[in-house]
Amino acid sequence: MRRIKIITLLLVLIGITATSSAKKTALKPRLVVCTDIAPADVEPDDMESMVHLMAYADMFEIEALITSVGWNCDPYPMEWMQYLRRVIKAYASDVPNLMKRSGQKRHLSLKKENGSQQMGYWPSAEYLSERAVMGSMYGGIRSIGERNDSPGSDLLIQLADEDDPRPIYVAAWGGANTLAQAIWRVKQTRSAYEVRKFVRKFRLFTITDQDMDYAHRMDRARSSHRWLRQEFKDDLQFIWDEGAWQEQCELGKRNWTLHQQNIQTKGELGKEYPDYKWGVEGDTPSFLYVMPNGLNDPEDPTQAGWAGYHERGLCPDSLTTAWTSWQEPVRSISVGYKQRFYMDELNDFMARMQWADEGRGNHNPTVVVNGHRGLSPLVIQAKAGETIRLDASKSKDADGNDIHFQWWQQPETGTAKLTIDDAAKSIINVFIPADAAGQMLHVICEASDNGPFSLKSYQRIIIKTALR
Repeated sequence: MRRIKIITLLLVLIGITATSSAKKTALKPRLVVCTDIAPADVEPDDMESMVHLMAYADMFEIEALITSVGWNCDPYPMEWMQYLRRVIKAYASDVPNLMKRSGQKRHLSLKKENGSQQMGYWPSAEYLSERAVMGSMYGGIRSIGERNDSPGSDLLIQLADEDDPRPIYVAAWGGANTLAQAIWRVKQTRSAYEVRKFVRKFRLFTITDQDMDYAHRMDRARSSHRWLRQEFKDDLQFIWDEGAWQEQCELGKRNWTLHQQNIQTKGELGKEYPDYKWGVEGDTPSFLYVMPNGLNDPEDPTQAGWAGYHERGLCPDSLTTAWTSWQEPVRSISVGYKQRFYMDELNDFMARMQWADEGRGNHNPTVVVNGHRGLSPLVIQAKAGETIRLDASKSKDADGNDIHFQWWQQPETGTAKLTIDDAAKSIINVFIPADAAGQMLHVICEASDNGPFSLKSYQRIIIKTALR
């Protein structure tokens, strides 16, 4: 009997340890932003995107906010750093209300914040202020070298050298010159193996190519981005977006009244959200791509999401390859997904700005499919010719709102067409056709609540079909 009790106790302790470990692994994705943030009369969209990002600071481990060169500023004026500081100051005012969204009572110590952050944790403004640094003041490949080191490039080296297995996603709102400089510096002192290991820590999403002044934007040879694609084509996941960001700008203009009513009037962050000049939030797709909402995995650019869709191919420089969306039919596919998801994205943002302003609001529903709850895809093994059952009836809404479902297949991730019965119900049957053998087919479960702003959540299901 004693032995049975000891074994039972050990099993309980193992269960507790496993549960604790599972909680510890629910970490935010690591994000670095390289921004050419500027006065509103010069270029207001970086300021808009920065406000948007702050409203989601609980979903990203914001490792660095680096001010750097872009189309409208080469060299980058150091005094423009004040606009980033203004957004962080506004966040400091609104974060007590934002924390109510997840029930957070206090901030961790700065030392702990500088460690790993769990999903749902709102960082302190002090933490963000320490992560706001200057990057490369001068753009282009000619600036890379001995005189181009900066606090930003030093910080990138420090981040990559940390004992942390998570990748570092770099969102280039302007140029990625600071990252190129960090890699150049590492090349001077480390072996080829160590350089490859360093580069493989990063994932880069560029909003077009802005590592040059606007007048020379079509002269691709000027950009350090080309050097990154040439030298590290097998080691650096490089996404060159030409499609989603333009559509983001246009859709924002068409829905500007909603921005005025539900963003600019909400909290101190809303006061820092400027009127648009050229387009609205053109840089936002770079971090929407990383946003952990259950829709897409940023390690796979072919998974469509709020940042569109990308395939690997020839870049607009007609020389290098990367993940891109500039040529047809990929461009239209990417723009189509941006159009499809835009109101979901905007409603979600507006709901969070209500939290920033009032400390109350709506929560997204929680999707549970076949008992799987979480942001990672649900992977199912199946055979061609069989029917599988997908059950989302255990999904919940924290506010007690009704949940409505819509199931659909992403057609770009396989050639076989699935038959989905009753796609608007919580439980569906999916027939896998005979020609699906050996394919991976992706099904999306969209769950919408009927609360304010009708918020959505997602679950991606990957069906792996066996070869015959």
